Amino acid sequence: MEHTIRFFDTTLRDGEQSPGCSMDLSEKLEVARQLERLKVDVIEAGFAISSPGDFESVSRIAREIKDCTVASLARTNEKDIDAAYDAVKHAASPLIHTFISTSPVHMQYVMKMTPEQVLEKTAAMVKYAAKKCPAVEFSAQDATRSDWDFLVKVFNAAISNGATVINVPDTVGYTTQEEMAQLIRYLRAHVNDIDKAAISVHCHNDLGMAVANSLAAVGAGATQVECTINGIGERAGNAALEELAMALRTRKDYFKVSSRIDTTQIYRASKLIYSIIGVQAPLNKAVVGASAFAHESGIHQHGVLSERTTYEIMSPESIGLPKNKLVLGKHSGRHAFVDRITSLGYTLTEAEINKYFEEFKKLADKKKTVSDDDIEALITSELAARESFYKLSRFDVFTSNASRGTCVMSLEAGGEILEDVALGDGPIDAAYNAIDKLVDVPAHTLEDYAIRSVSDGKDALGEVIVKLRTGNAVVTGRGLSTNIIESSILAYLNGVNKVLERRDKTCETGDVRHNTP
Repeated sequence: MEHTIRFFDTTLRDGEQSPGCSMDLSEKLEVARQLERLKVDVIEAGFAISSPGDFESVSRIAREIKDCTVASLARTNEKDIDAAYDAVKHAASPLIHTFISTSPVHMQYVMKMTPEQVLEKTAAMVKYAAKKCPAVEFSAQDATRSDWDFLVKVFNAAISNGATVINVPDTVGYTTQEEMAQLIRYLRAHVNDIDKAAISVHCHNDLGMAVANSLAAVGAGATQVECTINGIGERAGNAALEELAMALRTRKDYFKVSSRIDTTQIYRASKLIYSIIGVQAPLNKAVVGASAFAHESGIHQHGVLSERTTYEIMSPESIGLPKNKLVLGKHSGRHAFVDRITSLGYTLTEAEINKYFEEFKKLADKKKTVSDDDIEALITSELAARESFYKLSRFDVFTSNASRGTCVMSLEAGGEILEDVALGDGPIDAAYNAIDKLVDVPAHTLEDYAIRSVSDGKDALGEVIVKLRTGNAVVTGRGLSTNIIESSILAYLNGVNKVLERRDKTCETGDVRHNTP
């Protein structure tokens, strides 16, 4: 009998915790909106107790999102649970997600608790959470390395005290498909009142089996999968939402389940996340990689031209890839532009349309043609635009192969124009040195600089991604222009402004995010 699988997306919590994947509030809100369009069932918006910034982002998302449950993670203590509830209480559908470790190695070395203490803490804190919120998820961290009979006791305690979801995390990506399926069957057979709670799985990808293990759990009766867009997350990442969703859709004949995921929003969600964290999808990335629907072999090309299903088990359109790429130019009107961004999957306000159309016309004056990739880059680059401490006013560079680069840099800050000059090993280094002389920014290092062409041709938009480390944090800066030196400057400035933004926010209350499911 067919049943519905719930998708619990933790991109904004587990995904955002991974190195180089941090997001600011505006980026998190944009991701949450896209997850709502994607129709995930639950958005885990963050770990409210971990910092004032996390609390604010969870709270803002909870207030704005209407068509998804919004969750916050919490350890099994009253302070964490209070913070989680305060952050999600204004959501249309709030959920508290609390967890404790259950494996022998975690109980001894991480929790420093006996099994009896873990059992007692589970019962007390789930009960405490359930008094605050009608929906409570309980996770047994490192469940796949736990004693199964002890897991049964823990889940019995959780359900009897109000848990509406029990989660079975493969926290370190240790299990295999058959082991996961056997564990889910065992829990279904032995946990009291198991029908009163949904059974969830949260699989990590350390051995490359997160998606496979999640699907094995579904086959054994799990009713919720926890995942992230593009599989981002701690260490090797999590189960990838796009792979799970398309596997269940493509092999519905085998799994005999459905979900409410709108798969036509997958491609846009994937591009949005890759854009924010400043990386590109591997060419052979399942579902969303550039080669996922490419056919070079003559035999394959002939087969696809004759009948698509000979070599394609899913269509590009099913994940939201536009069938035809329309090229616009400087003579294209507003109607054509609006029609194109709508077909690309964007739902924008009138003010946003006007802003993007103005940017499109400016770009069309610089380029002969403007492609879909250019338009998408223009829109996603607005995530990098913010009320900045420093803005680029003007720059002049000189460079040659016979002398060091020189840059005269002018920045606007608080209505004033600041100007200085610097030398460097080339124009980019000189520009960055000039910015560093002008900007009062905390100590930071440039960890990565990457440049790519957004579209084809000599006049293509160039996107630059920089990663700046400040203390234990890594921020990502993005810049977009047909002038690659300008792209580089905009990216560095964007990163510097993020560093300043972090400095001006309240210091984190403690790094508690890394010991999580």
